[in-house]
Amino acid sequence: MTKQAPWTGVPRLAVLWTLALLSGVAQAAYDLNFQAPASKLARDVYDMHIWMMWVCLAIFVIVFSAMFYSIIKHRKSLGGTPATFHENTQIEILWTVIPFIILVIMVWPVTVTLLNMRDSSNPDLTIKATGYQWKWGYDYLKGEGEGIKFMSVLSTPQEQIHNLAPKGPNYLLEVDNHLVVPVNKKVRILTTANDVIHAWYVPSLAVKQDAVPGFIRDAWFKADREGIFRGQCAELCGKDHGYMPIVVEVVSQEKYAAWVGEQKKKMAASSEEPGKVWALADLVKRGEGVYGQNCVACHQANGKGIPSVFPALDGSKIATGNKAEHIKMVVNGKPGTAMAAFGKQLSDTDLAAVIVYERNSWGNKTGEAIQPSEIKAAR
Repeated sequence: MTKQAPWTGVPRLAVLWTLALLSGVAQAAYDLNFQAPASKLARDVYDMHIWMMWVCLAIFVIVFSAMFYSIIKHRKSLGGTPATFHENTQIEILWTVIPFIILVIMVWPVTVTLLNMRDSSNPDLTIKATGYQWKWGYDYLKGEGEGIKFMSVLSTPQEQIHNLAPKGPNYLLEVDNHLVVPVNKKVRILTTANDVIHAWYVPSLAVKQDAVPGFIRDAWFKADREGIFRGQCAELCGKDHGYMPIVVEVVSQEKYAAWVGEQKKKMAASSEEPGKVWALADLVKRGEGVYGQNCVACHQANGKGIPSVFPALDGSKIATGNKAEHIKMVVNGKPGTAMAAFGKQLSDTDLAAVIVYERNSWGNKTGEAIQPSEIKAAR
């Protein structure tokens, strides 16, 4: 009978499995690591993370090596006998002092980085980010672009969300309006919320700040390279928590100046003439777009809502009844429910358009054309 090699059988399988697992870890390393940093602050966080991992690994190897050495070297089959002492002051001092020194060494760079993250003084640009269920509103408050404001809404097609079309490379991480900032400029972000707690989180820029209703909190970043950097709301803020991404586009100073000019022109063009009277068909057409950006997630494209979760608009008493009640509901929302107050989010024209669309779509055919002046009067 041929003698089996000493490393064959179960030990050999164990070695093969170990090699397979290690190779998998090596291949997946970049997928499982932090996003590539795009600012000095993000690089500090990344480097500190890697350094801490090595410290933890060294502690793990030393402790478990000593433990397994003791188990193997002093096992009973080799004649090992247990010690009889109960206390050793020197050892107790050592295993208290050594971890304390390690923690002090680890705390120093952490403290320096945290203090740097909190220093939002002397910004080149100040932007307020307001969290809504479930989108972000941006107001440029100070610096070049002051006065620009817009909403940033998820732009992933509903067909992808409902698995009716192939998912794109940035599935659930794409929006209709990017937050555009210039490269190598310090940007201060003021966060707040209109309804529940959200969090403004962009890993590549090392920014994560809660947005709390009734409070203003701040953070900052200074991107050192151009590009598009994606993040998400990092607080469990309701049904569509995973559907309010953040997209920061960092561009050159020249491109930023051009973008500011374009935004100013858009804002001037979109400001409607006071007292303008809209035709029903024009309101319905505009309202369809507003509905798709703000209402479709809950009430669905067919107006049927989600049974027992979100009410249907098709055939509802609100959408077919007294228009004053419908206006009140959309403008002020409904406390205690997911129905947000859109009066603070949308213009009078957009509010009028979306209400008209809801009252004249699907099976609803009121034939009423609500004007922006009526919304203004109801605020």
